[in-house]
Amino acid sequence: MAIGNKLKIAICGKSGLVGSKLEEFFNPNHNEIVGLRVREDTSVENIAEQLEKCDVLINLSGTTILAPWSESYKKKLRSSRIETTKKLVDAIAVCKEKPKLFLSASAVGIYESNIAHDDNSKKYADDFLSALCLEWETEAEKAKAFDVRVVTMRFGVIFAKEGGAMDKILPPFKMGVGGKLGDGTQMVSWIHIEDLLRAIDFIIKTPAISSSVNFTAPYPISNIEQTKILGKVLKRPTFFCVPAFLIKLIFGEGAHVVLDSKEVYPTKLRENGFEFHYEKFEDALKEIVG
Repeated sequence: MAIGNKLKIAICGKSGLVGSKLEEFFNPNHNEIVGLRVREDTSVENIAEQLEKCDVLINLSGTTILAPWSESYKKKLRSSRIETTKKLVDAIAVCKEKPKLFLSASAVGIYESNIAHDDNSKKYADDFLSALCLEWETEAEKAKAFDVRVVTMRFGVIFAKEGGAMDKILPPFKMGVGGKLGDGTQMVSWIHIEDLLRAIDFIIKTPAISSSVNFTAPYPISNIEQTKILGKVLKRPTFFCVPAFLIKLIFGEGAHVVLDSKEVYPTKLRENGFEFHYEKFEDALKEIVG
């Protein structure tokens, strides 16, 4: 790993929020960024050609999870994650000079609801999203067979000025019609985009870290607490409520993403010495709304 020197970093999914911010984050240090576009007709050999001599491969592929889940959309969710990851691992296999590190996205949706989890928890939910994440991670882990360090990044809800969850959350609150979702007791495990980027950089520089890593701030909060903080910081009322049945009507099975309780802690990052800039949701929100 060319630590301290220029890195060659390949990013699959560079046009998304995290990918575009990663490019900004790594570019000032004059690292070489390769944007990988993996489509159905992209050959493994073509991908391998672009991966040659890369230090790091970051896989962020995947259609947005926050949408109504029809059966056809669930197929898109699956193919955009599983098939892409399979192709990346197949490409690693044929590279002459393979990446040293493969960072592949996943989500806290893998975990069972209503109990606390650290990175080593094996208590997984029994639903489509959890099964999707498990299969996604299993495909990524296959790169270990080629002597590549693999880290699966279990992202919480990502908060940023430029998009992500805040795009959906802020407008109703700014209009004074914000409020809790469902009964509001569900725990929200979240992370500020800046800490997410810094955590990726930290993992690149910390060879001891491998396998699954929770990308969540140290203090998850309930949706009710989140709602109160949004009202306080934005100086807006929060007495409205979006009932669970309405969320289920809009998102179908995808309502799990909004209504399920995920209490997840970043034990592995903290034990290895990572320090969060935004531990508390209020501090993160104040930075985002400026």
